[in-house]
Amino acid sequence: MAGRLAGKVALITGAGGGQGRAAAVLFAREGAQVVVTDVKVEGGEETVQLVRTAGGQAVFRATDVSRAAQVEAAVRYAVETYGSLHIMYNNAAVLHRKDAAVTNLEEDIWDQIIAVNLKSVYLGCKYAVPEISKAGGGSIINTSSLAGLLGVGNVHAYTAAKGGVISLTRAVAMAYAGQKVRCNVICPGAVDTPMMAHVLHGSNPKLRQSFEKSHPIGRLGTPEDIASMALYLASDESSWVTGSVFTIDGGSAAQ
Repeated sequence: MAGRLAGKVALITGAGGGQGRAAAVLFAREGAQVVVTDVKVEGGEETVQLVRTAGGQAVFRATDVSRAAQVEAAVRYAVETYGSLHIMYNNAAVLHRKDAAVTNLEEDIWDQIIAVNLKSVYLGCKYAVPEISKAGGGSIINTSSLAGLLGVGNVHAYTAAKGGVISLTRAVAMAYAGQKVRCNVICPGAVDTPMMAHVLHGSNPKLRQSFEKSHPIGRLGTPEDIASMALYLASDESSWVTGSVFTIDGGSAAQ
């Protein structure tokens, strides 16, 4: 299958739904061989089936991205299955219902959120960089959030983790540019994904309306909006782009 990612191997974390699933389908459509990872087996297998039904190539590896051994094994599986690794998309994240302002935030909840949202990116970079370098270079794409750029009043662990992802992205970009490993970060606004369902599709419709109004374009983002930016960063079209922060947010950050 020819396309913008023809000949590339991509590993996408958190690809059992939402933004990760949209990226897996799009990357495969553009010619990549895709390794789908997620802690949720059913969702990951559904993504693989969607890719294959569309004529693409994908395999699934169950992975807890907060566990070093499992992330290392997923990267090794990608290389063993497809021969190399060119693209690492650190997309997995969690929005915890018990996240709160620091004075009300329990330590174990902080640890869980940091592990999934920040430690996972460190682990993904740690194990992907050597393989991408061996392949002659490629792209690491990290997912942050507008919360990583702006002060958010009641989800302090999530905000801290996403801010850390931005700084880590820049550091990785500078450290490995000489090995032709690019590293960039996407900061989405409010995207209508399963992770946001309890907020956007809950019992209070006014909450969804307030999110929509906070975006000057007048709508929530879609997983496909984010996947399109990830495709650009995964492709050779962004070969002179590293250490950059991309806000995909319907104009929110510009207000």
